[in-house]
Amino acid sequence: MTAPVRIAMWSGPRNLSTALLRSFSARSDCAVSDEPFYAAFLAQSGIEHPMREAVLASQPTDPDVVATALLGAVPRQRAVWYQKHMAHHMIEGMPLDWLDGVKNAFLIRAPERVLASYVQKREAVTLEDIGYLRQAELFDRVAERTGTAPPVIDAEAVRADPAGVLGRLCAAIGIAFDPSMLTWPAGPHPDDGVWGPHWYGAIYRTTGFAPPEPMPPPLPDALARIGDAARPSYERLRRYCLA
Repeated sequence: MTAPVRIAMWSGPRNLSTALLRSFSARSDCAVSDEPFYAAFLAQSGIEHPMREAVLASQPTDPDVVATALLGAVPRQRAVWYQKHMAHHMIEGMPLDWLDGVKNAFLIRAPERVLASYVQKREAVTLEDIGYLRQAELFDRVAERTGTAPPVIDAEAVRADPAGVLGRLCAAIGIAFDPSMLTWPAGPHPDDGVWGPHWYGAIYRTTGFAPPEPMPPPLPDALARIGDAARPSYERLRRYCLA
């Protein structure tokens, strides 16, 4: 029996990550998981997030339990398991050895776009909240342990050419591209996290990838400084985007 393909997709918030989750969930051979370390991150960091108590009640708060499960039985015995992860959830002390048992990939987006979207849902934001530095650290870890750069895709490239970028991503992780990945039903998905009603309003209204948008207006100074601090990590990973 062929071993299942486990995909850990690392991004930050407001990165097109839920649309990509929808895309993989549309495959008949794929199970999906939505931010499985979210509750563990909240429990260990003590940070206040929208719907904090509901998130804590919905998932294991022990990160070792989560990591073990991600290498265990695949939900519904599917051939592919797509795991949507937030890089900033992997704070100091979180287990990382399990990354060696999955196919790691990285989804990036220009920090100005991320920040403009993020503050619409959570006004307070720090550099750590958007995960760029941690995402680059995880990228380096995977590259060092595998001897090659893991696949990287940019959110705006996905929106401009979904079939082309997803085709290259699927080839890089060793699965066939499925055209069903280009459309999905509107509304919530059964595998969405309980935080969906707060964060996923826009994705509920979609049935496919939206076309690219113009850059947002210039950010206020405080947000612009965060964007400037995030940009070097973004640009470094962008050099490895699948061509």
